[in-house]
Amino acid sequence: MSIEWLAPEWSAPARVRAACTLRSGGVSAAPYASLNLAAGVGDEPGSVAENRRRLRAALGLPAEPLWLHQIHGTGVFDADGSVAPGRADAAVTRRDDRVLAIMVADCMPVLLASDDGAVIGAAHAGWRGLASGVLEAAVAAMDADPRGLHAWLGPAIGPAHFEVGDEVRAQFLAGDARAEAGFTVNTRGRWQCDLTLLAKQRLSRMGVTRISAVERCTYADAANCYSYRRDGQSGRMAALIWRRGGGP
Repeated sequence: MSIEWLAPEWSAPARVRAACTLRSGGVSAAPYASLNLAAGVGDEPGSVAENRRRLRAALGLPAEPLWLHQIHGTGVFDADGSVAPGRADAAVTRRDDRVLAIMVADCMPVLLASDDGAVIGAAHAGWRGLASGVLEAAVAAMDADPRGLHAWLGPAIGPAHFEVGDEVRAQFLAGDARAEAGFTVNTRGRWQCDLTLLAKQRLSRMGVTRISAVERCTYADAANCYSYRRDGQSGRMAALIWRRGGGP
C-alpha cells in the first residue's frame, strides 16, 4: 500500500509545498500501524526509519525533515542555521533545503507561509501550546507582516471528542474573553473544546486572515488518523512544509 497524505487546500504561493500524512503506507506493526513517523513512542526504530525513508521518496523531499523534540511549549527553532533541532514546538525557515515537520496524534499542526513564499513556518498547537502562545511565537519568528501570511490548520481532535476541565478553559479566557466561543458545557459539567476555532481566533487577532482548515477529527477517523486520546499507545502523523527553489 502506498503512502497516503492530505494536500492542503489553501492560497499559499506555488513555490510552497506542504502535506500532512495519514496512517497508511508504512511498515509499523500494531498499535503503530502503519506509517508511524515518530521515534520514542515505543515503535521499532527500524520501522520508523523505513517509514521516514518512504515518506521522503513519496513526496520528493529535498532533505530529511527536521524532526523537533516537541514539548507542548512555545519555543521556535530557526532552521536557517542548524540542522539539529532540539526542544521546540515550532520552526521557521527561508531556505529551500529545509523541510519543517510537526508530528501529531490529536494536537493540531499549523502550517504558515508568506504571500511571496519567502518564509515558511510550522507549529504544534495542542491546547497547552495554543493557550501559551505558540502561534504568536511562530508568527513573530517569521518576521513578516501577518496580513500577508497564509495559514493551514491540519487534522486534530474535534470538539465532539475533546473534553477538558475548567482549568483549560480558564487559561484561554485569561488571554481573550472571546475564547468562550470555543467551549461548550457537557452533561458532566465539563467542556468540549474546539481547537480549530481557538486557533483561528488566535491567528485572526494577529492579523492573519487567510486561514484554511481541514475538517477531519483524528479521534473519530480511526482508519486514517492516529489519536493518542483514543488509543493511548499511538503512532504520529506529520505535517510538512518546504519551499521549491527557483521561482515565485
